[in-house]
Amino acid sequence: MLRKVLILSASVGAGHLRAAEALEKAFKQTDSISEICNIDVLQYTNPLFRRLYGELYLDMVSAMPGVFGWIYDSLDTPWQNEWERLALDRLNTQPLIEFLKNYQPDIAVCTHFLPAEIISWLTAEGEISFPQAIVVTDFDVHAMWLYHHYQRYFVAINETRVHLEKLGITPEKITVSGIPIDPVFAEHKNKIEMREKYGLEKDKLTILVSAGGFGVGNIENLLIALSELKTPAQILAICGRNEELKTKLKKLALEKLNNERVSFKLIGFTKEMDEYMSASDLIVGKPGGLTTSEALAKGLIFVVVNPIPGQEERNSDHLLEEGCAIRCNNLPTLAYKIDELVKDVSRFETLRKNVLRFARPNASREIVEKLLSL
Repeated sequence: MLRKVLILSASVGAGHLRAAEALEKAFKQTDSISEICNIDVLQYTNPLFRRLYGELYLDMVSAMPGVFGWIYDSLDTPWQNEWERLALDRLNTQPLIEFLKNYQPDIAVCTHFLPAEIISWLTAEGEISFPQAIVVTDFDVHAMWLYHHYQRYFVAINETRVHLEKLGITPEKITVSGIPIDPVFAEHKNKIEMREKYGLEKDKLTILVSAGGFGVGNIENLLIALSELKTPAQILAICGRNEELKTKLKKLALEKLNNERVSFKLIGFTKEMDEYMSASDLIVGKPGGLTTSEALAKGLIFVVVNPIPGQEERNSDHLLEEGCAIRCNNLPTLAYKIDELVKDVSRFETLRKNVLRFARPNASREIVEKLLSL
């Protein structure tokens, strides 16, 4: 039985941290864990590496998404350059290595590939002996997630399980769980009650737009496109921690966006995302692994706009293949595509049913239960 659990993530975007927090919360809801340590491993690296590994990612996906996509694809060759990458990461993660040698959990659970790589190497060297579980936080698995020393892989979908098996990962060590999200997203909350709680109209189409936990991406043009909807609608724009963005969008809403058909509500960082999703019908934006899984759990049809080349493109492919989303490649047609979807009641309902079928709202609990049973 597990008594001491170490959860490791990295602040490269918000999703990996949210997955770690979801698992921590699920572990705390059990009675069998005496100690849970949840760390951001970038805090155990040198400042330059932390800057390059974390902040540079946000800068790149905002300003140079095409370059990021090229790098993503270039590195996606299984088992290639793993020693070169390990040499670089070992050099810059000495505090993390010392921490892992001194801390003795019953298991380490990684929601990012950097700590998984270091643990795999230390295990091979005989420096540590505790097992590790690797939790993949997108629908596809990239080569950076592949390691030799692990007890369990948790993946989002069966296709990813098959992919890992074809790459030589032992089938008995793979669990299809979904991507871990906060257990609160599994709780049913009445749509009308949530709209009343947040001062929204009860009978209007409600669309959620998220800029992610860090508020990155140019969403001004997206909101301008939504202001052209012919369907009466209310737009909830989540700006994350980016207060400058929230201020800019509030001004834009007053001067240009709000009209007789469409109203805009600007929201900063919130811990009530599950309730805003419960109040909504659609989500518009980029399909990151965590945001997508949360939206699916709440029954939201995804309108994919400008996915980041790489993991978000692949997440988008899976949503479209499963009949859970529509995609807008040309922003000036966004309002038209949503209007047409909403007018087709049968199509809208089919997509919503597909969403509920594809959702894995209890993924974090399933992962914890599996780990407790090992």
